[in-house]
Amino acid sequence: MSWRRLCAVAAAAMTGPRPVVLSGPSGAGKSTLLKMLLKDYGNVFGFSVSHTTRQPRVGEVNGKEYHFVTREQMQKEIDAGEFIEHAEFSGNMYGTSKAAVQAVQARNQICILDIDLQGVKNIKKTDLKPIYISVQTPSIEVLEKRLRDRQTESEESLQKRLNAARVDMELSNEPGLFDLIIINNDLQKAYFELKEILAEEIQKVQESKKS
Repeated sequence: MSWRRLCAVAAAAMTGPRPVVLSGPSGAGKSTLLKMLLKDYGNVFGFSVSHTTRQPRVGEVNGKEYHFVTREQMQKEIDAGEFIEHAEFSGNMYGTSKAAVQAVQARNQICILDIDLQGVKNIKKTDLKPIYISVQTPSIEVLEKRLRDRQTESEESLQKRLNAARVDMELSNEPGLFDLIIINNDLQKAYFELKEILAEEIQKVQESKKS
């Protein structure tokens, strides 16, 4: 990819509504808060479609659940600077491309990125300039109770999640990493805080859709 093309991609990623990076451990309540947000402002938000090198599962459609690509293809695009974040899990690569975010912005929607801490730090190195939000539980004990109440985890899996959450909770307090840390102890209060920080961008999108 030429330098001129790289600059064009970077500039395009800056157009449209500011994206929102949502981070936090499993069980903190991100999914619940997102569902509430989408129920109230469905046409305002959109999700970027991530890339992965893993094989599609039964029923998964390329371009819907994920963009399914080869490792060689994805690595080539990463090297060309076309990804804003990427990581490897269980032998497969996952990542968010600039084009995926631009596709949401082109629909005049706020792009929501549900990303781990490593991804947050990678995005900090780009010119995307999103709103960074971390959703946390009041304590590791509260998180453990929530995960156990789900009854979807083996003990080994649960302990892995708790260990990851301890690291997440500690590192999330790094100064300047997040614009807002929501302690999700009261769901309605947490949702109010989420809406409040996004109010300006939501209003911009709603007004532009009217015009």
